[in-house]
This record gives sequence, structure tokens and C-alpha cells, in this order.
Amino acid sequence: MLQIDTWKRVLIWLVCVTGLVMALPNAFYTRVEQSNDAKAAIELGIDTPEMQAEAAQWPNWMPSSLVNLGLDLRGGAHLLAEVQVGDVYESRMEAMWPEIRDALRDERATIGTIRKQPSDPDEIRVRISEPAGMPRALEVVRGLARQVQTLTGVGATDIEARAEGDTIVVQLSDAEKLASDDRTVRQSLEIVRRRIDEVGTREPTIQRQGTDRILIQVPGIGSAGELKEIIGTTAQLTFNPVVNRGTDADAVPGIGESLVPSLDEEGLFYMIESAPVVTGEELVDAQPAFDQNGRPAVSFRFNTSGARKFGDYTRDNVGSPFAIVLDDEVISAPVIQSHIPGGSGIITGNFTVEESTNLAVLLRAGALPAGLEFLEERTIGPELGQDSIDAGKVATIVAFVAVLVFMALSYGLFGLFANIALIINVGLLFGLLSLIGATLTLPGIAGIVLTVGMAVDANVLIFERVREELKSAKGPARAIELGYEKALSAILDANVTTFITAVILFAMGSGPVRGFAITLGLGILTSVFTAIFVTRVMIVMWFERRRPKTIEV
Repeated sequence: MLQIDTWKRVLIWLVCVTGLVMALPNAFYTRVEQSNDAKAAIELGIDTPEMQAEAAQWPNWMPSSLVNLGLDLRGGAHLLAEVQVGDVYESRMEAMWPEIRDALRDERATIGTIRKQPSDPDEIRVRISEPAGMPRALEVVRGLARQVQTLTGVGATDIEARAEGDTIVVQLSDAEKLASDDRTVRQSLEIVRRRIDEVGTREPTIQRQGTDRILIQVPGIGSAGELKEIIGTTAQLTFNPVVNRGTDADAVPGIGESLVPSLDEEGLFYMIESAPVVTGEELVDAQPAFDQNGRPAVSFRFNTSGARKFGDYTRDNVGSPFAIVLDDEVISAPVIQSHIPGGSGIITGNFTVEESTNLAVLLRAGALPAGLEFLEERTIGPELGQDSIDAGKVATIVAFVAVLVFMALSYGLFGLFANIALIINVGLLFGLLSLIGATLTLPGIAGIVLTVGMAVDANVLIFERVREELKSAKGPARAIELGYEKALSAILDANVTTFITAVILFAMGSGPVRGFAITLGLGILTSVFTAIFVTRVMIVMWFERRRPKTIEV
């Protein structure tokens, strides 16, 4: 018999209503977006009458999730950055010097005294006073080498040491440089992503291009310059021992030392040891806070390794100043009062609340391991995006109307049922896109147009099958029931294969290809649901009400 249980009918209509309600905010896009932005600003403490008025534009009890518009629809900023991978070599050498120095000092009986010599940024030169002990010195330094942790570097070590007269030259190996370059780009990619996510931009595209380049596209941001400010701040935090301080800006630092200015006190300079005790890379958390005097500050916490090094240094250097250096400026240089074993502390300075919050954000995101050189930058205006939206609207409306007219003319009343289901289908699709926070791009609009065309395909299969059953002299109820049963396998076969294609496009593609795959895949799900369930429940309800002796499809 042609029947559907009451609970199934309720569930089907409940899904439809829920999807349409979720899609409703997109019909009032500007109003809902302004309301969402105002509510976010109020949560951050910017509570003004204007913000309250904008927040009230959309009721709190209504869904407020929107389909994010991509760069080609909304406008925004486009950057192509090259990672300066060579910068990492210098920092690696600086960090390695204390370990080399301590290892060679233990061999003074054989190699004599050691002295670090001026050298290129990517190497360390150490002169020993007893050249006869050079073989032992090289053996000690080479003993500090570690295996390169990559498949291409199997069997290779991270450093190479050679002798030039009475001088040991230590450099990174070629295998380690390749591995370091890859790590640097991957780390830069992740840090850029975290920094952009921290400021709440909508659905950025951040991906690697080639060996050392990063493509960054952020919809809705004002300009490429604004985007560069967000990702260009290095926020390289280090904790360095202080040698001395003074007002001489021309003081010449010794080997292994650096002269850096004070951030708070103009004209004050600190001479610090170049090799840090701990770095911002060992931070696991940073939060805005207030010091004991109620002034804005930033609290921080190290990981296990950083906490151990921080604790050991504070234990051995009670009474000595300790510089907290951010981007080559000393933001604070407190005197160590006691042993700090917990690996946590607080950064104080002349901060405002906003500055302490921004600093905490940058520290949580991490330091860029190397500089970025911006090779290409473009600000894409909203006019271009509006043209794309208008073109997409025209294409969608034309396809939509053409399908509606075709179904109505071809299948009469049943075609009208299919048209209602098609409208619900598009609403469900936008509801799903809003629910998952997907980004709609121009290829995504193409996916919607394709979905509209494919949406009626299942209904055509069903209706044609019903026609065939009616020709076999079966009653209308039995013909409708058999039409749905026998068309089901063909519907599932066609849509499952297309869905698999969409999944592969999403997994293997990037950017615009993924936008197309998302709308296509979700469109298939909503199309199958509306064709198999929604049109059927409408036909069943109509049939129960009218009880026709014959039907025409």
C-alpha cells in the first residue's frame, strides 16, 4: 500500500523546516552580518549605543550562521610570500654555540683554550690554542651531530665539522638544510594560519606553493597592507642573560653578544648574550593579565623543556638581570629574585590593555621562524565580487526557472510537486553550507547550478517509472509505489558515483576546486533526500486526500 508512517512524515517535514530556517539568514545577509560583527565587538568590550543598535538588527533566538563569501565574491586581499629559509641557519648556529662551547671546554687539557671567531651567519668558527689537539676537537664536535629526521636524509647528520689550520668550522649539512627548509616553510604556513584565525577573518585560503612560497587569500579584509600587518609581525620572543646596560648606542658588542634598545626607556640599551636561555617557541600559553599593581601584563607558561631550562637558569643566577626580548627590543629586564621552578611567569611593561591582548595573541600564535618577502600583493575590490555575484545569480535563476518550467510542462501536477521539492532542496543546501561555515566561491555557484540541474534527475527517473507501471494496467497507488521502489537503485547508483567524484575533488583539490566539490557533494545529499522523501510524502498526502481513480504523469 502507498503509505508513510506519521512519525516519518513529521521527521521529513521537521528536517525541511530546520534546513530552511538555517538558510533564512542568507536572505538578509548584510543585516545579519552587521549584527554578528556588532555582537562580537560587544563581547570584546566595545559596548556603545551604535553597536547595540546594530546587534539588535537580528533576533538572538534566530540562527545567525551565514554562508561565507570567497575572495572572488566578496573582495579582499591576496598575497604571495616567499619564506627566507636562510634566516634559520643563523639562528640554528647561535643556538648550537653554547653546546659546542661546553663540550670543547671539557677537553681543554688536550685542545687548550677556545675562542669564537667572526664568521658567516650560517657557520661557527672556533680557534683552539693547541692545534695538535684538532683531531680530538673534531671528534668531540662531530659527536654532537644528530641524525637528520627525514626519508631523504637517512644516514646523514645535521652538522659537519672540518679543520682550517687551528680553526674548527661547523656548518649545517646539505641534508639538514633541505630538511630545515621544509620545516621552516611548514611552520611558517601554520603560524600564518593561526595569526589570521586569531583575528577572526572569514575562511582564508592559506596554502603552500612550490618549495618556499605561501599563497594567502583573505576575503573581506580591507587591504593587502592590513593583511601584511597581521602576518608580518614576527613576535620573536627570547629570554637572554644581560651583560650590562647603558646609554651608548654605538657600543661594540663582543663575540656572542648583541646590543638591543629598550622598548620602554628611550636612549637605554642592553648588552645581552646572543644565545637565548629559552625562546618563544617553547611557550605553550600566553594570556593577557595584570601585575600586582593592576597594570596590564602578559602571563606565560613554558613547555617541559623550556620550564626546565628556565628553572635551572633562575636557580643559578639569583640577583642577576634577565632580559625579555621581543623583536630585538627589550620589553622588560627584571632582576631574578628567586628560583622559578614552575616554568611560568609574567611579562610587565608600559602596556595598554589592547597591547597586552595583542602581544598575547602573537605569542600564542608563535614566532615566524624566518622572514617573509612579499612577491605579489593585490587588494581585490568588492565591485569585482559583486559582478561575480550578479553573474552567478543570473546563471542560477535562468537554470532554476528553466528546470521549473520543464518539469511543470512535462509532468503536470507531479512536476509541480518536484518543483516544490527543488525549492526546498536549494534551501536545504544553503542551510547546510551555513551550518558548516563553508565558503561560497564562483566555482561553488557553478556547483549549485549543476545541483539544480541534477536535482530533478531523480524525480524524472521516478516519474518515468510510474508511467511505465501505469501502462501495465496497475492501479495508481501501486504504480506510484513501484515507481519509487524500482527507480531507487538507479538513483543511488548515479548519485553515489557523483558523490565519490566530489569527495575526490575535495581531497585532492584546493581553493576553487574544493569550493565546487563542497557545493556539489552537499547538493547531491539534499537532492536525494528531497527526491526520495519530500516528493513522495507530498504525493502520498495528495493521494490520500483526493483518492483519484486514475492519474496522469
